[in-house]
Amino acid sequence: MNGRQFSVVICVYTEERWEDILAAVDSVRNQSRPAREILLVVDHNERLLARLTERFTDEEEVRVLANAGPRGLSSGRNTGIAVSRTEFVAFLDDDAVAERDWLRYLASGYDDPRVMAVGGRTLPAWASGRRPDWFPEEFDWVVGCTYRGLPPGRVRVRNVLGGNASFRRTAFDAAGGFATGIGRDGDRRPLGCEETELCIRLSQVLPDAVLLIDDRAVIHHKVPAVRERFGYFRTRTYAEGLSKALVSRSVGAGKGLEAERRYTTRVLPTGVVRGLRDALLGRPGGAGRAGAIVAGVAIAAGGYVRAAVRARGGGATFSSGPIPSLPEETPGRATAAPEVAA
Repeated sequence: MNGRQFSVVICVYTEERWEDILAAVDSVRNQSRPAREILLVVDHNERLLARLTERFTDEEEVRVLANAGPRGLSSGRNTGIAVSRTEFVAFLDDDAVAERDWLRYLASGYDDPRVMAVGGRTLPAWASGRRPDWFPEEFDWVVGCTYRGLPPGRVRVRNVLGGNASFRRTAFDAAGGFATGIGRDGDRRPLGCEETELCIRLSQVLPDAVLLIDDRAVIHHKVPAVRERFGYFRTRTYAEGLSKALVSRSVGAGKGLEAERRYTTRVLPTGVVRGLRDALLGRPGGAGRAGAIVAGVAIAAGGYVRAAVRARGGGATFSSGPIPSLPEETPGRATAAPEVAA
């Protein structure tokens, strides 16, 4: 494990998260297992690019880059992969902080050479200081966090969760990068599933590949007040349905919905029963949680159907492809990488 070096990619897009970005960088700097480099990839925001470049000019371990591809999280991640200089690449959300042993636990998962990806556990840091009574833990993926239904410990999974994940570089050599046209574009398109599509594609290319989640590799992800409201819950679950349809189109419905079938037939019904039981016992939010689960399933299904119909008519596209190798550049300066196809 001692010889494994990590590049940590943090994709950023807005100055409104300035303090969050600095906190994310500091959490990586303070790791018990130091990263070789921290790559800040700025998504088509010249002011933020200039400000971060000035802030980190004299700090060799931090490099500031311009997203070289189309706007969006997938292209930002691909830009980071392209310029990274290590055998392992980890990803951290720009509004999250990693616990001190985050990288140490991610690294320990690669003892088996078959392991191509290792993810961790993401806990919500609610702006209000507490989980809204109506918000079911089964839907914590709505706010980018680990949700009820995932098995505990270090376990083999179909896909890791993108805001707290790492990959062996050879995974990208084999499968290419993150697909564009699926993932999030700042706050404008709350889509997702780009890591799901990549992981399924990776397993198709390398059938013996092992993907793990180790729940000791913990990060804390900020949940702003607007995302504690049902309006965001509704928008995000609908977008998830859209994204799942695109993933199914890419890798087939069998693989694309394999984990979701168990989730919707076992995890969610149990959550509804739990919520109704809490309501009968007079516990706050029980009926709301049960109702949110039912609504979330229905809304996501609506998004899936709409996207599937559009896809059959040629209305939805995305691309995938290899990550190019790039020459090294001067540390601490903003760099524009050539265009990257996801």
